Amino acid sequence: MKTYSITDIGRRRTSNQDFIYASDQPVGSLSNLLVVADGMGGHNAGDYASRYTVETMVDYIEKAGEHRPIPLLSSAIHQANEFVMEKSRSDKALEGMGTTVVAATAKDGYLYVANVGDSRLYLIDHEIEQITRDHSLVEEMIRVGELQRKDARSHPDRNIITRAVGVRTPVRIDFFDVKLEEGDKVLLCSDGLTNMVEDDEILRIVRHSASLKEAAQRLVNEANKNGGKDNISVVLAEF
Repeated sequence: MKTYSITDIGRRRTSNQDFIYASDQPVGSLSNLLVVADGMGGHNAGDYASRYTVETMVDYIEKAGEHRPIPLLSSAIHQANEFVMEKSRSDKALEGMGTTVVAATAKDGYLYVANVGDSRLYLIDHEIEQITRDHSLVEEMIRVGELQRKDARSHPDRNIITRAVGVRTPVRIDFFDVKLEEGDKVLLCSDGLTNMVEDDEILRIVRHSASLKEAAQRLVNEANKNGGKDNISVVLAEF
């Protein structure tokens, strides 16, 4: 397994509220761990929410005795949710903060994924497949037939998410498991990428880059070229 990760402030924001983590080495009982969190909240609160979430998850996983990937990711996110909520209650400056999180680990030929919010995980081979489902208002509108997917990218409410870490307890998490084949690539990213770059273009860039580093940098550059309206985070792994 090889990884490369990058986060960029974009062209419109004054701070970066994304926080990423990528380890191809063991983290506790997990053989590897990939995480992207996209914070929300006034002033610097989003920065804190995303960082607290990722750091709490990593700390929990390092110390936990659980070896099953999905229960371990679940417990780590619940722990982070409680921590962020407590910080939000105890510090007026952090009130109302929250964050998305998408996390993944590979074991025995399978990728195990946990997701809250609208940060995404894609599986990329000759095609691109979105594994996670967005927890967002526009996604709910698409599901009930009120909005066409082609119009979601430009919808004024596209940034409203329906689930987040640090907002309420218990946090609702989606879980997925995906069989991996040799040569598969996995992309975790914040919506600063997916709101700026179409899936087909993401696939083209990843497939026609000489390395994960080149692919990640080209994805960030493309998002910025298309407006860079938000922070852009990319975590790539190849198996």
